[in-house]
Amino acid sequence: MNSDSAPFPAIETAGLTKRFGRITAVDSLDLSLPAGRIYGLLGPNGSGKTTLIRLLVGLARPTSGTARVLGVPMPSRPNLARIGYMTQADGIYTELSVWENVRFFAALFGIHDADRLREVLEVVDLADRRNTPTLELSGGMRRRLSLACALVHRPDVLFLDEPTVGIDPALRVQFWDYFRRLAGEGSTLLVSSHVMDEAERCDELLLVLHGRLLAQGSSRSVVERAGATDLEGAFLRLGAAEPGE
Repeated sequence: MNSDSAPFPAIETAGLTKRFGRITAVDSLDLSLPAGRIYGLLGPNGSGKTTLIRLLVGLARPTSGTARVLGVPMPSRPNLARIGYMTQADGIYTELSVWENVRFFAALFGIHDADRLREVLEVVDLADRRNTPTLELSGGMRRRLSLACALVHRPDVLFLDEPTVGIDPALRVQFWDYFRRLAGEGSTLLVSSHVMDEAERCDELLLVLHGRLLAQGSSRSVVERAGATDLEGAFLRLGAAEPGE
């Protein structure tokens, strides 16, 4: 995908709302996110990040409003071939080896290129563990394998829910370098995190609280708008100004 010529936003919502009984997890959210950028979805646990991603991927239906990915209303089964999703919980098969997991997820998208499989295992630093049963991997290694499975079909839009939890600092840098490479090639990434120090690596931030969008823009612009000295301070100020439930 060429982000300069895309005729529609990569991710778009209009009045997107999701309620669970009396709880509003996503509240009238309007977004229009151009392709070829890394968006950081930041907020504390319980702020609605995972619910928003599930709505965008099509794993949940909105109470009201609409969500579009690559111009297609979600949920859409055919559109899933162009979307990658790394969940908070490791969506891999522990009874299979590392290689068998990646090969399985690749085959779901009609990919049988062994070089592609080796490439994603190199990215997540698991090439030397390809024959290891997944059950024997550490928690951090399972996170890395989950990322490899989400990347293997080269998605146009990639949703990453807390992708760096349990990852050592050196490999985290490697992950973000690869994310930047994907964005440079035209892919769009929405990265959910509650770790503020990862925000500087994103092109644009979406700060959410109680399912509402507090602020959108670069890290610097968000801090300046809040009159704070850093992003954490900006989040606290903006959150304090948010109407109560």
